[in-house]
Amino acid sequence: MCRFKHDGTVERIVNYRSRLGSESNGRFDLRESDEGSASTVVREGTTLAVGRDIAVSPAVAAETLRDTRRWPDWGPAIDAVESDDRYVTRGTTGRVRVGGAWLPFRVTACNGRRWDWRVAGIPATGHRVDSYAGDADRSRVVVEVPAVAAWYVPVCRRALDRFAALVES
Repeated sequence: MCRFKHDGTVERIVNYRSRLGSESNGRFDLRESDEGSASTVVREGTTLAVGRDIAVSPAVAAETLRDTRRWPDWGPAIDAVESDDRYVTRGTTGRVRVGGAWLPFRVTACNGRRWDWRVAGIPATGHRVDSYAGDADRSRVVVEVPAVAAWYVPVCRRALDRFAALVES
């Protein structure tokens, strides 16, 4: 586990710090449901943080994570995306095709390495890239899932494995 500093760097392997600033209160390893995944799941308050170390710089990981054209390449639930913005920023809108249905989305918060969105008006996953102090060529990509949607964690684990394969190749 990791302790994240306020500047987004990892201090050392100890424990996750939630986005609310409190220490995590549990670690969940759902390997039985997604064997072979290099991702981990940690509870951060009312959120489950599904994270994976990636062997690329935080800048590369963040750019790819924000690139709407790449979402279908790594997001197993997303079949297609339509948006006027290639790279999400706060206020980006569009629609995603999930299971054959087109659903509208809006990015509600975004900085260079973190963004949140609503899909069909419902708060959805958060996305962030954390850096490691002293290791510019490694980052941790995290998808934050509301605890009430824990059933979605295996999908996020597959997404992060696909994301790693995409950016590390």
